Amino acid sequence: MINVSQIQEILPHRYPFLLVDRIVDLKKNEIVKGYKNISISDPVFLGHFPDHPIYPGVLILEGMAQTGGVLAFESMDDKVDPKSKVVYFTGIDGAKFRNPVRPGDRLDYEMKVVKNRGNMWVFKGQAFVDENLVAEAELKAMIVDK
Repeated sequence: MINVSQIQEILPHRYPFLLVDRIVDLKKNEIVKGYKNISISDPVFLGHFPDHPIYPGVLILEGMAQTGGVLAFESMDDKVDPKSKVVYFTGIDGAKFRNPVRPGDRLDYEMKVVKNRGNMWVFKGQAFVDENLVAEAELKAMIVDK
């Protein structure tokens, strides 16, 4: 639905910190689903951990936040230019990591809007590998001018 080139038109993130490859479903002000293909060539695996590569939980949360950012930007008034705005992470509540994510996995993100008031957003986020829950959290964000 939204490929990585289009995501880069919405989000300011770039390699190696763009952590969502594709958006596969989006309902404005409701839900977004996206994914990242985890590869052994991802730079993080040089140090986390060379003999036992595990994708870091903090990057799972960041990928969830970026996916939610796409939803927030796509839900805004058409008159707002996303290039003039940025999404700031303002809080993480109830983060839990259920299973490790490894190279070769497809990390699926699902973000649901819990609350939206103006430029403030609250999302319930979940991440899956092969339909198994690997992480979850409530993420809070704010859209501000650059």
